[in-house]
Amino acid sequence: QVRLTESGGGLVQAGGSLRLSCVASGRSFSNNDMAWFRQGSGKEREFAAGVDGSHRRTYYAGSVKGRFAISRDNAKNTVYLQMNSLKPEDTAVYYCAGARRGDSRYEARDYIYWGQGTQVTVSS
Repeated sequence: QVRLTESGGGLVQAGGSLRLSCVASGRSFSNNDMAWFRQGSGKEREFAAGVDGSHRRTYYAGSVKGRFAISRDNAKNTVYLQMNSLKPEDTAVYYCAGARRGDSRYEARDYIYWGQGTQVTVSS
């Protein structure tokens, strides 16, 4: 059974940092695109950051560029999201997504596997 398990969420003050981890099991994702999406209360799920499988190029939403950094360790089948200079508007459930099948890396519908999510709350 393929599973993505996120961890590292929590409550942090504005300006603080958190590091999210996503551990994959059941198959290797070393050749697949991976991404982090987030969903705030009452909002649609949105792309935050992505990393491709073959070249390790990274992609970011404009709202997080310069503050978040996505990375991967294929030996550990793990993807990370380092979040710095957090703002209250970053408050959301953060989801790990794996194995993009569609044309757009920015659309949730184009990913096959999903984790259960981890809550990030940024207080002002």
